[in-house]
Amino acid sequence: MPELARKYEERYYYYGEQRRTCTAIPDRRPFGQNVVPVKKYKHTQPKRQRHAKADKDVFIARFLGIFLLLTIGIFILPSAFKNITGSMFTKSPYPKIKAEYRNIVFPTLNYINNNIFLNELSLNGTASKKKALMKELPVSGELTDLENSIKNIMPMYPAIHPAVFVWDYDSGNYADINGEEIFPAASIIKIPVLIQLFKSIETKQLSLYDSMELTDYYRAEGSGNLQFKAENSTYTIDYLARIMITDSDNSATNMLMSKLGSMTDVNQGLRDWGIKRTQVKTWLPDMQGTNYTTAKDLAKMLYNIENPKFLSDDSRTKIISYMSHVKNNRLIQAGLGSGASFIHKTGDIGKMLGDAGVVTTPNGKKYIVIIMANRPYNSPEGKDFIVKASEIIYNYMVVK
Repeated sequence: MPELARKYEERYYYYGEQRRTCTAIPDRRPFGQNVVPVKKYKHTQPKRQRHAKADKDVFIARFLGIFLLLTIGIFILPSAFKNITGSMFTKSPYPKIKAEYRNIVFPTLNYINNNIFLNELSLNGTASKKKALMKELPVSGELTDLENSIKNIMPMYPAIHPAVFVWDYDSGNYADINGEEIFPAASIIKIPVLIQLFKSIETKQLSLYDSMELTDYYRAEGSGNLQFKAENSTYTIDYLARIMITDSDNSATNMLMSKLGSMTDVNQGLRDWGIKRTQVKTWLPDMQGTNYTTAKDLAKMLYNIENPKFLSDDSRTKIISYMSHVKNNRLIQAGLGSGASFIHKTGDIGKMLGDAGVVTTPNGKKYIVIIMANRPYNSPEGKDFIVKASEIIYNYMVVK
């Protein structure tokens, strides 16, 4: 006979999360009767309850992810593929323009500087290490006496934050106050535009005798009278370049930049020259100060105007002719002595006033001078500081 009913049987069951044991009650039926085996409890773990809200959130997240992938695959990838490969397999209407496919992934790799953050340019690398076309200024000793003389007058103009750079042709000595600090360029940005124009002329891309029509697209407020001329009036490149410098004409500047290949061509020129902290970012007038430069960059550009390995004699003669007839003589020129000659370009956007050029004194002394002044909008202190600093520099260079 089965002994199952005569023995105690240990059974298990769960109550909540605690496992307990109990003793089976012995079977009291008479010996020999059929005994029904005691049914054991199944050892099962309670099923974990899932939350309906969590399931819903997971479903929505998966649905959005799939929808996003489908959108990219259907609409974005085909268009991007067409833009990248279209010019490779489709005959271009401009066969003389060659695309460089090696920079499709990183199109700004050739940029020396392609951004500005916290008043500092970011260096994102260069794809090629071509030799810069411009020479560096051959500097020697620092003119600390001159720097101190300029710094001594700065407390007289507390609202002015200046940048001053002076370089002596004879000795290579220099004075530098905030020379590498980035300032709004204002109309001084027309110096690199002018230089790039003549570099393009030298490579036969255009000539001074080419002409352009004035349209509303090029009209610009601010300095210059070209903005008031009749629609479709025609002007030569020579005339536009001259009034860009002598009258600081903004409309003429926009026309010339467009002829060169927009701002891109000017910026490419700056990189080729080895100018690292100057950039054209917008059409003129640039009242927000988006275009920027430094005093040392401007000094390097001015120095290389007379570099025979950089510009031809004809280009140099034309540039000096334009820059020696600038009509604004109220800044650095106002601090020069009688008989001094000055080739230069001024700039004024209200919050920044500046002047940059080359001075030749009556006794043959020659020096580069750049003075830029950040100021309260249209504050006369900016002009007063530039004139006073120019006078100090001139007297120092003549006596020395």
